[in-house]
Amino acid sequence: FSRTWGGFKGRMAETLSTHVDAAGGLGAPAHQNGEASGEETGEQFSGHSEQTGPGLELAPGGAEQASATVPGPGKRKKRRGAAGERVVPPPKKRRAGVSFGDEHFAETSYYFEGGLRKVRPYYFDFRTYCKGRWVGHSLLHVFSTEFRAQPMAYYEASVRAGRLRLNEEPVQDLSIVLKDNDFLRNTVHRHEPPVTAEPIRLLAENEDMVVVDKPSSIPVHPCGRFRHNTVIFILGKEHQLKELHPLHRLDRLTSGVLMFAKTAAVSERIHEQVRDRQLEKEYVCRVEGEFPTEEVTCKEPILVMSYKVGVCRVDPHGKPCETVFQRLSYNGHSSVVRCRPLTGRTHQIRVHLQFLGHPILNDPIYNSVVWGPSRGRGGHIPKTDEELLRDLVAEHQAKQSLDVLDLCEGDLSPGLTDSTATSSEIGKDGLEELAAADQKMDGAVETAPQDVDTMTLAPGKSAKTDVLNQETDPLCAECQLVRQDPLPQDLVMFLHALRYKGPGFEYFSPMPAWAQDDWQED
Repeated sequence: FSRTWGGFKGRMAETLSTHVDAAGGLGAPAHQNGEASGEETGEQFSGHSEQTGPGLELAPGGAEQASATVPGPGKRKKRRGAAGERVVPPPKKRRAGVSFGDEHFAETSYYFEGGLRKVRPYYFDFRTYCKGRWVGHSLLHVFSTEFRAQPMAYYEASVRAGRLRLNEEPVQDLSIVLKDNDFLRNTVHRHEPPVTAEPIRLLAENEDMVVVDKPSSIPVHPCGRFRHNTVIFILGKEHQLKELHPLHRLDRLTSGVLMFAKTAAVSERIHEQVRDRQLEKEYVCRVEGEFPTEEVTCKEPILVMSYKVGVCRVDPHGKPCETVFQRLSYNGHSSVVRCRPLTGRTHQIRVHLQFLGHPILNDPIYNSVVWGPSRGRGGHIPKTDEELLRDLVAEHQAKQSLDVLDLCEGDLSPGLTDSTATSSEIGKDGLEELAAADQKMDGAVETAPQDVDTMTLAPGKSAKTDVLNQETDPLCAECQLVRQDPLPQDLVMFLHALRYKGPGFEYFSPMPAWAQDDWQED
């Protein structure tokens, strides 16, 4: 299943609990059109539990929650089952915002290279209950119809290597028919994309809150391919700041003020303030060209074009929103603009600036040539949504920058790419050889029952963890690839959360270097 669902914007992979945003809808990015995506404008002011990555990493078409969730109101409860029926008790629900502890942080370690923070590859357990549509079908059918990012030879090799378990028993035959309540566990070798080595700076801390200055390129909490390279994990591992409740999110490429509550009570209090529109947000960005000197208010409605890719555009059928812009400086080529979003829609600031003809200077999505000669100015896009999404994915695929879209190769369904095979596939003969080699490894992976988003590495007969064996895996397609690291400057987008203010608090972050009046583009 390697990374098949890994880049699904983290939206459909909200493991363990479904969080609710301030408006009462699902709190994952773009679950509902126009709802806050946790990105630069509508950071979800919600007491959600952190994402732990995709369950069994479903390919497109398997867009359900990837790990078991506790049934909410209106959802049917799992029946206990008749005699002889396979039944597995659901995992214990964890408190929102308090999902990770020392055992999670110890899964792997960081190292720094070329201005980047990197995560050593590690083994990880993905788990999911049998989806309703799978009941009565064989594992072979499910893999061939929904887990298409890898060839069947890969799944067969995974079975032979003992990587797939059904109700905690190793799967012996893919022809086994799934039943209601069946519990699947898949062990994968996980690789995380690098992020900037810039440290997370503490802006303020008191008995109620922790406020940090988030660098660009680092996600707030685990989602998609990111787990350890996230603010939540870095704060826990390097600053001993644990059991934090994220009060909002910033888009991965957006930097600036990021707030966490230390208790559920404080979290709920801030959420109430957000629901009452008592919170003020201010951003700064650098945009193309000479922005008007007078204050500009944009009220164009925004529509989510693709929940999967997470791309939006101005559209009359979109959700209403409003952003106020004020130019701060102009250096002859680009302008620094202050932005005050009065609503919280997905990519609101970025989409409104594109509509105004002044996209963020280095926005990898909304300042792309794929939008046409005018790059979306005035809402003029000479392509269908399908054509635009396909071209946007193709552009980032060619640049090996799919992480910008929070996608990975496994997410690329035929509708998003013309490619007939992903670059991560390995030939059948190679898979069979690797599976045989994997079965002989002394440091084989064990998946003893434990917390729902962790796994234990069996240290082998020597009772010592072999770091080298953990970093390379004979069945891992990612281990066979050589990827070029991004440059640190490629991980920065010129959008920064400058100030957050609410009843009784106000937090600022320093103005970034690219926002200085005399800054010149390289």
